[in-house]
Amino acid sequence: MKHLIILGDGMADWAVPSLGGKTLLQYAQTPYMDKLARMGRTGMLKTVADGFHPGSEVANMSVMGYDLPKVYEGRGVLEAASIGVDLQEGDMAMRCNIVCVEGDILKNHSAGHITTEEADELIRFLDEKLGSDRIHFYTGVQYRHLLVIKGGDKRLACVPPHDIPLQPFRPNLVKALCPEAQETAELLNDLILKSQQLLPTHPVNLKRVAEGKDPANSIWPWSPGYRPQMEPLAEKYPSIHKGAVITAVDLIRGIGRYAGLRCIDVEGATGLYNTNYEGKAQAAIEALKTDDFVYLHVEASDEAGHEGDVPLKLQTIENLDRRIVGPVYEAVKQWDEPVAIAVLPDHPTPCELRTHTNEPIPFLIYYPGIVPDSVQTYDEISCKEGGYGLMEKDEFMNLFMHIQ
Repeated sequence: MKHLIILGDGMADWAVPSLGGKTLLQYAQTPYMDKLARMGRTGMLKTVADGFHPGSEVANMSVMGYDLPKVYEGRGVLEAASIGVDLQEGDMAMRCNIVCVEGDILKNHSAGHITTEEADELIRFLDEKLGSDRIHFYTGVQYRHLLVIKGGDKRLACVPPHDIPLQPFRPNLVKALCPEAQETAELLNDLILKSQQLLPTHPVNLKRVAEGKDPANSIWPWSPGYRPQMEPLAEKYPSIHKGAVITAVDLIRGIGRYAGLRCIDVEGATGLYNTNYEGKAQAAIEALKTDDFVYLHVEASDEAGHEGDVPLKLQTIENLDRRIVGPVYEAVKQWDEPVAIAVLPDHPTPCELRTHTNEPIPFLIYYPGIVPDSVQTYDEISCKEGGYGLMEKDEFMNLFMHIQ
């Protein structure tokens, strides 16, 4: 039995009044997800361990069965792995967003979804102006980049920028959690404020403003940590001899590298609503011909949730169903070696809230020969009645990977 996880990042949501009180998964036209739920079994999964922020890194590592209190070291270290930065002992890595600030307000966490090409110019510029033997900026993807501080103290309170859209940024600057971390906090806040002096007049931003786009006029470092001690999935689950991760998001690629998965790049995969769904589906089908385990991650619904855009998020959910779940199921359903398919989000990203929450998420599992439960549709309400009940920690992954 081969194993495929299709993860629609942030796909779960709350009831929306304009949709007649339904969630987006209830309202969306998702014939394939509903079919797999009807033919398979469903349940709910708590992906955010107690005491953890409901970030995508937390939730995706939890879906993969990792013990968060033992291995979690923040986003920065994962993104370092994704772009090939080999962290040394004492290196503190942080996610470094490029954001848009208007006055004292953090307008958005993505600088109006800046392109990687534009951001690369800005990150190189910042490394030239603010970098040193101790401080290094590295280009990631789109608005998501990496800051490494040698000898940094990770005992910091950092607010994710996607949690504070349209709020004042100054009350949310980095704070030390102990006296020893005060120097690191002051260093980071100084970098933020200096970036706000340097970036507005850069040619990339002058051009963006002239085109009516949001300028990328500040950095926002957060999620500090050191190199994690993650066990490869093949050691945890012996049925995985070879595995792959397919994603447009550097964070997930980094998790995949530490998990011992090969990373498959798909041309035109953007992490947004306009991603190359067909390319990702075909990449998963091809990978399943040679690999035992494939983790197919699609970011689009999460970004739409952060924008608070209900119609766009509905579109991304329907695209996932029609352009990924459907084609993959149709391709593998007659294979000699059967494929177990799981579909789930990592966390809710309610359009009303525009950020992540820690509520349990719905999941489905289908494979040939499974005894179905009574659930007929895939959504946050129906799956509460599913045969798997409420799972947490590594229970989902243990169950899924022991299907043979």
